[in-house]
Amino acid sequence: MSDELDLPRETSVNDEHIIRLLEEKIRAMQIETETLRKELNYYKSEMEKLLSPPLIEAVVLDILEDGRVVVKSSSGPNLIVNVSDNVRMDSIKVGKYVALNQRGSSIVEVLRDRDDPLVRSMEVIERPDVRYQDIGGLDQQIQELREVVEFPLKKPELFKELGIVPPKGVLLYGPPGTGKTMLAKAVAAESNAAFIHVVASEFAQKFVGEGARVVRDVFELARKKAPSIIFIDEIDAIGAKRVDLGTSGEREVQRTLMQLLAEIDGFQPLNNVKIIAATNRIDILDPALLRPGRFDRLIEIPLPNLEGRKQILKIYISKMKTSEDVNINELAMITEGFSGADLKNLCTEAGYVAIRNNEGTIRMTHFREALERLKAKKISKEVIDRGEKYA
Repeated sequence: MSDELDLPRETSVNDEHIIRLLEEKIRAMQIETETLRKELNYYKSEMEKLLSPPLIEAVVLDILEDGRVVVKSSSGPNLIVNVSDNVRMDSIKVGKYVALNQRGSSIVEVLRDRDDPLVRSMEVIERPDVRYQDIGGLDQQIQELREVVEFPLKKPELFKELGIVPPKGVLLYGPPGTGKTMLAKAVAAESNAAFIHVVASEFAQKFVGEGARVVRDVFELARKKAPSIIFIDEIDAIGAKRVDLGTSGEREVQRTLMQLLAEIDGFQPLNNVKIIAATNRIDILDPALLRPGRFDRLIEIPLPNLEGRKQILKIYISKMKTSEDVNINELAMITEGFSGADLKNLCTEAGYVAIRNNEGTIRMTHFREALERLKAKKISKEVIDRGEKYA
């Protein structure tokens, strides 16, 4: 009788065990289903990213009264576009970067402010490490640069008290290798100013209007980093005299030059921004660049004279391990016509001669041998330039 009473109890226990197993399997399957759903959603979003068309970057040029916007697209032309309902109109400003969809060319996103990649690639030195004492033979030029650039940046109240407006820019001109770039870096260091080094050919761009935009961006960057100095090297690349040529390339260079002129004496002040330009072809520059109010001070950087060569050689030789027989006066006399860069090259070449001879000290004979090598290279270069090599 007892066996008949226990049977239902055993059956009940087995059923409960089976139910628990089934519940655990259901929970495991639910967890697996949720994991698979997440993976599916992930792959769906990835597929949407891969299949969705790319957006077009553009710059806002103007906002029309009817709510439409004039933009300059990265693909070239100017467009009049609508604004998506998801974008707030008060976030759209002139000069802002926006994203356009490809189908309707509507603004679908306002991009964050940033510097142009080309502008970012330019040399921006917060504090150059070149000082006036590193430059020899240019005492008068240093004094003129200090008056035009350093004093207005460090003592602006002095100019306000006297009631005069300091010059905006200075042009350094002279043969290659005479120290124009070093002068610009030195005055930036002594003025505690950021130094933005631009080669003028970087302003010449492929698309119409791009060169002018890069000029605007460089000056905007300079205003952000003020006090700052913009150094435009080889300015003749965009500043040559304007002529009536029909090529689109020449017209684009002229537009870039006009934008540069507008930035120098435009409506936005350049109080803490000074401009230094350099060229070795001042004879081909456009007169509009050289008039007062733009490049007010023209400073010639000539080849160093005898005393200048002595000062330059002292600076370089003081950093070298030389013997007592090295005569700086003699070296200065026999290097007539050498630029500062040539003299630096002479010192370097003398060091190589000492290394080739397995000597630990640079002697006067090494300098003489280095000088002969450099003179031979100069003669060869002059022959090639005259075309006599191929006669």
